[in-house]
Amino acid sequence: MLLAHSIAFDPADPRAGLSGLPQAPGVFALFGADPAAEPYLSKTPNLRRRLMRFLREAPPAQEESGASGGLPPQPPSQPQTRRLRLAHMVSRIEYTVAGGEFESSLCLYQASLQVFGDRARRRLRLRPPAFLRMSVENAYPRVYGTTRLAKSAALSLFGPFPSRAAAERYAEEMLNLFLLRRCTDDLHPDPAFPGCPYSEMKMCLAPCFRGCSDERYRQEADEVLDFLSTRGAGLLRRLEDERNAASESLQFERAQQLHQRIQKVQAVAQLASEAVRPLAQLSGILIQPAADPECVALFGLRAGLLRGPAFYSTMGMRLPNERSGSSSLFPQPVALEAVPLEPEPEPRQRAAKGILEARLDEALLALDSKPPRSSSQAIFSDHLALFARWFYRPAAQRIGEVVFSGSDGELPRKPLLRAIARVAARAAGIAASPA
Repeated sequence: MLLAHSIAFDPADPRAGLSGLPQAPGVFALFGADPAAEPYLSKTPNLRRRLMRFLREAPPAQEESGASGGLPPQPPSQPQTRRLRLAHMVSRIEYTVAGGEFESSLCLYQASLQVFGDRARRRLRLRPPAFLRMSVENAYPRVYGTTRLAKSAALSLFGPFPSRAAAERYAEEMLNLFLLRRCTDDLHPDPAFPGCPYSEMKMCLAPCFRGCSDERYRQEADEVLDFLSTRGAGLLRRLEDERNAASESLQFERAQQLHQRIQKVQAVAQLASEAVRPLAQLSGILIQPAADPECVALFGLRAGLLRGPAFYSTMGMRLPNERSGSSSLFPQPVALEAVPLEPEPEPRQRAAKGILEARLDEALLALDSKPPRSSSQAIFSDHLALFARWFYRPAAQRIGEVVFSGSDGELPRKPLLRAIARVAARAAGIAASPA
C-alpha cells in the first residue's frame, strides 16, 4: 500500500465512501481499475472537500421534452466547467492525514518517488537550492554560486539561499570586505601577466602575477572561509575586540575606523539568513503541527537530510499567561503533573528531569531511530530543496518553526521546548509570546 489508509470507491455512490474522510490536510492517491495504470497523486489542505469536488457524481442531464406550440425538443444543456471529473475512473482511494503543509509535501515526495521514480522531481518542480562554494582544493581558492551539491564538499558548501541571485549578491558584498580573487581561470602565476581591473583597484591580492605570496593568499582564504562558516560572527568578534582595545588606549581615530568596518560587516552578514551555514552543519529540528491535536511533529534535519516524523506529546503543557501572552521575552513552558485519585502507599521516586524534558529526550531518541530511507545524491538534493522551499516562504505563510544545532552539533534544549510550545499554542489558537 502506498499511503496509510485505503478505501474502496463506488462511482455510483461517491458520497458513501467520501463522507468518512477527515477534513484535514493530507496526501491522496486515486487508483483506477487497471492495476498497471499510474495513480493520481496530490496533496490538499482538506481531504474530504478536495475529493468531494474531484469525485462528485456527474450532473443529471435534462429531460428532452418538446416545448409548447409543437417546437422541436431542445438538446440537454451541460454546465461548462474546468473541474476534473474523475469519479468514473476511480476504484480505490488511498490517503495519509498530515498535520500541515510541510508534512504533506514530504509525504507527497516520498509517495511520488515510489510511483514515478526520477520523474517525481520534475512533477513536483524540485530544483536544487543555491549554495556558495569555496574551492578550497584549489591552490588559489575562490568563491562562487552553484546548485551542484556534493556530500564530499559539505564543509565548503554554504547555504541554502532563497535563489542563486541572492547567493551571488551575498558573495559579491562579502568579497568587498576581503582581497580574494574573483576570476574564474585556473591560475598559473606569471610576473609578466598584466593583471585585471580588480588588482588595479586594490580589491584583489593579484596572485596571477605574484602580487602576494602563497602564504598571504592562503591566510586571506582562511579568513573568508571563517566568515562563510560563521556568517561573519568570528570577524565581528575580532573587530569589536580591536575597537575596544583602541578606545582604551585612546586611539580614537583607529577605533572610529574599526567601528565603520564593523558596520559594513554587519550589513553584509544580514544578507544571509540563519539557515546559511556549512552544509555539514546544516542540522536541527523542524517543529510542525501534527494531525493529533495533543502532539506536535518533529522532523530531523541532519547535514541536509530529513527524517521523521517523531511525535512530542503536548498534553498538560502550559505557557505562562497563555491567554494574554507573556511579558517575558523567553517564556519557558511548564507541565501540569497528574494527581492520583488515591494516595500511593509508597511514594515513587521522581524523575531527575522534568516532564517536558523527559518527553523531549524520548522524541529525539525516536527520531534518531528513523534514519532516512536513502541517502543518495538525488535524495540529498531533493531534501534540501524541500527544506529551502519551506524555510524561505513568507513568514505569514510558513507554518511551524526550526531550531538549528550549534556549531558543536548540539541542540539547544530550552529554545527547542519554547518553539514546541509556540507551535502547539498556535495550532490550538492560543496567543503565545515570540522568542
